[in-house]
Amino acid sequence: MRWYAERPDRLVRQVVADAAALVWAVLAVVAGMAARSGLNALREPGEALVGAGDRAVGTLSGLAGAVAGIPFVGGDLARALDPVASTGSQLASAGRDFAGTVETIADWSAVVLPLLLVLPLLLGWLPLRLRYARRAGAAVAARDTAPDLLAVRALTRVPVRTLTRVAPDPAAAWRSGDPQVVARLADLELADLGLRRTRS
Repeated sequence: MRWYAERPDRLVRQVVADAAALVWAVLAVVAGMAARSGLNALREPGEALVGAGDRAVGTLSGLAGAVAGIPFVGGDLARALDPVASTGSQLASAGRDFAGTVETIADWSAVVLPLLLVLPLLLGWLPLRLRYARRAGAAVAARDTAPDLLAVRALTRVPVRTLTRVAPDPAAAWRSGDPQVVARLADLELADLGLRRTRS
């Protein structure tokens, strides 16, 4: 496989396109990390709930312990505080669940967002680059050893108007093995790929 053309005009376009694709991929990763950071900031309300719930449980537990020692009514007062302490525990649990859910969403956003942004590259740019690399690699291999194959390829792909500039009947000239026509047809295929001509 050959990734880049030999002619400067095509080579510059390929390098610019590859650099743009690389920059886009880097920006996609940066966007994913920024989204993760932004979403993680939403954990603060959940963490505040956890703190408030834990403080309420601690305060009420201490208060229940203090009032439990009061003669006659201490046990009843301590039991009366249990539902309130339970509410504090539920508040802390809800805060942990909220923070955990936000963290999970944030972690997934760091993966999913870059993938969505890179999808056009994977579906568009990458297949085109691979196709070029295969075609150019095969053309370079055939350039000096099998120009006939390149000539056949040109006969099937190049517009008729361009072919008739090579010879009035390029197919007949190719069939007869005219070396000049074969070389010129091969050069058309090579030029389409931005590659140097066959050696005369």
